[in-house]
Amino acid sequence: MSELNSSAFVLKGDKTMMHTLMLEVPENLYEPLSKSAQQTGLTIEELALKWLMSAVSPINDPLENFIGAFSSNVPDWSDQHDKYLSQNLMNDGK
Repeated sequence: MSELNSSAFVLKGDKTMMHTLMLEVPENLYEPLSKSAQQTGLTIEELALKWLMSAVSPINDPLENFIGAFSSNVPDWSDQHDKYLSQNLMNDGK
């Protein structure tokens, strides 16, 4: 197993405590990870760390400012919005 230099992914001057994480991954996950690492010029460990960091970083959602901005008499709108939107589209087509 190669050593990961995670300092490339930490902001300069950041005093974040680092931890070691060892993973065993199945071949069907390792192969595409290895190919992506080769294509990007990163080690497998560096690419995996980059992916993990992007998974936990907040997503910049342009609609986030609208969350809770409108009132509705539909209590399950947030959970069922796809269903309601598709029903509306189907009704508009009639």
